[in-house]
Amino acid sequence: MKLAEAQKAQAELLRKQRELDDEKREMELTIEKRVQATQADIVLKARQEAEDSLKSQVSQKDAQIVSMARTIEELRRKAEQGSQQTQGEAFELELESLLKSRFPLDLIEPVCKGEFGGDIVQKVNGQMGAPAGVILWELKQTKNWVDGWLSKLREDQRTAKADMALIISQALPKDVDSFDLIDGVWVAHPRCAIPVSIALRHALIELATTRNSQVGQQGKMERIYTYLTGPRFRLRVEGIVEKFGELKEDLEKERKFMNRSWAKREAQIQGVLESTFGMYGDLQGIAGKALPEIPSLDLPLLEGPES
Repeated sequence: MKLAEAQKAQAELLRKQRELDDEKREMELTIEKRVQATQADIVLKARQEAEDSLKSQVSQKDAQIVSMARTIEELRRKAEQGSQQTQGEAFELELESLLKSRFPLDLIEPVCKGEFGGDIVQKVNGQMGAPAGVILWELKQTKNWVDGWLSKLREDQRTAKADMALIISQALPKDVDSFDLIDGVWVAHPRCAIPVSIALRHALIELATTRNSQVGQQGKMERIYTYLTGPRFRLRVEGIVEKFGELKEDLEKERKFMNRSWAKREAQIQGVLESTFGMYGDLQGIAGKALPEIPSLDLPLLEGPES
């Protein structure tokens, strides 16, 4: 009897032990689940905080990039403006030097800022140093032509008391290939600057000679003015410019090909001479005996370097 009760008590003890073990494992599992859930919340929160911080940093970087891009664009624009101004000043100095070398008798000076418009004033003098007239130069380095330049330069011409006004520009008006007379202002491409100035200078000298003549002064001046503003004078200038263009092109090719024949260039030079003599003949036909004889027509245009 006592053995059965002992066995029963032992069985009950084992059962309770198993229940305690089961409850312990259940409690440990619950604790583990809670720990894992807590860790997941911590990881999720940390990840969210990291993402928010990264987004903030990216936004700051984007703002810095936009600011830097604006700064770079502003610096580029200022650099381009400075480059254009530098190029314009270099072009002005180059042309001024070229005019001085071509026309040593003339007084060629840059226009002082604030005095009046234009860039260069060329005071033309004849062979004996007598004043013959004034040419006002305006130099443009922009990509597009602006019609307002013409009226502005005419005002500057009146202020400067210049006889002729000349715009030298890479960009030309529509339908103008190399040079033209537009609304009383000569417009020319840089490659035609010297040939056109030679023609205008020669015309001013001849006009001054006629003005000083005592024979038929008024009538001849009117006829010469008509000639200067008419198609015949333009054709003469075109002839000079075209021949100069061809001559310059061939001279450039000669630097690379030294064996090129000299016959073509001599013909072109002869064409320039003929055009110049033709223009002089036209003026002589108008002025008559009032126009002095020039045996060799001694102009810088016709003088070449000695070989």
